[in-house]
Amino acid sequence: MFDVLFVSKPVAPPWTDSNKNLVRDLSRALVRYHPRVLVPSGAPLAGVTSEQLYEGAGEYAPAFAANARVMARLLVGRRSDIWHFFFAPNPVTLLAGRAAKLAKGTPTVHTIASAPDSLEAVSGELFADTVVVLSQHTKARLEKVGVKSRVIAPALLPPEVSEGRVVATRARYKLEGRYALYAGDLEFGDGAQTFVRAAAADKERELRYVVASRPKTAKAHDARARLEREARELGADLVWLGEIDDIHALVKGASVLSLVTDTLHAKMDWPLVVLEALALGVPSLVGEGTAAAELKASGACEPIRTGDPRALGFALRAWSERNDAVRSRLESGARWVQDHCGPSVVAAQYEDVYDDVVVRARSRRR
Repeated sequence: MFDVLFVSKPVAPPWTDSNKNLVRDLSRALVRYHPRVLVPSGAPLAGVTSEQLYEGAGEYAPAFAANARVMARLLVGRRSDIWHFFFAPNPVTLLAGRAAKLAKGTPTVHTIASAPDSLEAVSGELFADTVVVLSQHTKARLEKVGVKSRVIAPALLPPEVSEGRVVATRARYKLEGRYALYAGDLEFGDGAQTFVRAAAADKERELRYVVASRPKTAKAHDARARLEREARELGADLVWLGEIDDIHALVKGASVLSLVTDTLHAKMDWPLVVLEALALGVPSLVGEGTAAAELKASGACEPIRTGDPRALGFALRAWSERNDAVRSRLESGARWVQDHCGPSVVAAQYEDVYDDVVVRARSRRR
C-alpha cells in the first residue's frame, strides 16, 4: 500500500479551519492508500497514522518555526510515496514546495482549498504533478492563465446535532422563533453590511437576525464595532455573537443561513459553514459570481445579487418558510451534499489522482 503524507497545518482541534477539516475527513476515508498526517505533540488523530511534528494547534497562519519543521520533515524525514499539499499558494510556500520536490523527486498533489486573490499572479509557480481545486470557478481562473487542474469537491462528514443541543443553544442566546444567521467574515467583503441593512429594512420583524463570526484580527474587531454602530443608526435589531461553543447547533436552529458576500477571501471555495448548513437541512444564500454560487445545484442554495439588502431580505423571508416546496428542496440539498462531498466519494476520486501521479512518476524514472 502506497504511503501518502498530507502536508498541512496541524490537524487538531479546534475544528474551525476548513483546510484542516478537509485533511481530517479525507485521510480517514482513504482505502487503497495509507495516509500520514501532521499533528501537534501529544495529540494524534484517531484512526490515522499521525506524525507529531508541531508544538501546538497553531494559528490560522503558521509561524515560521512551524514551516521550518515541515520543510525539514520533507527533506530529511521518512520517505513517502506521495506528498499531498494543502495550503493557499503564495510565493514563499510555493518556492519551498518546489525546492523540496526537486530535492527528493517525490510525486506531489496540491489541493487549493481556498483560492487566494493573487492566484493568477502565483499560478506560474505551482509545482505539483496534479493541482486539485474545489470548484469550477477556480478551475476557470487557472485555465485562463494556462494552468490545468482537476476539480474534486471538499470532503465533509456531516455534523450530528441533537434537538436537545439546538434547544439549549436557542435558550442560551434567547433566540425564540425563526432566525436568519450570518456566519461569515466581518472584515472582508460586503456580506455583513448587507445583512445588517436587510435587517434594518425588515419593518415587520418576521425574523430575528443573528451575526455569529469569530474575530480573527484587530481589524475584524474594528469592523464589528462599525457594523454595530451602523445597525443602531438604522434601527436594526440584531443579535451579535462572536465565536460560540456550538456553531453546529446554532446553524441547525436557523431558518436560513446567509453568506451573501462579494468575496470569499480566505474561505474555502464551497464554504464549510454553507455545506454544513445544507447537510443539516438549512437553506443557504450565497453571493452571485462567487465559487459558492455553484452550490445552487444542491437545490437548497440560492445565489443572491451582492450588495443588495432588499434582494437579500426578500430571499431570507421566502426561504425561512417551511412549506412543502421548501422542505422538499432541503431534503434534496442534504442528499446532494452527501452524494458530492461524502468522504468516501471524495477519497475515491483522490485515490484515482494518486494512481495517476504514481504511474507518471514511474514513467519518468524509466
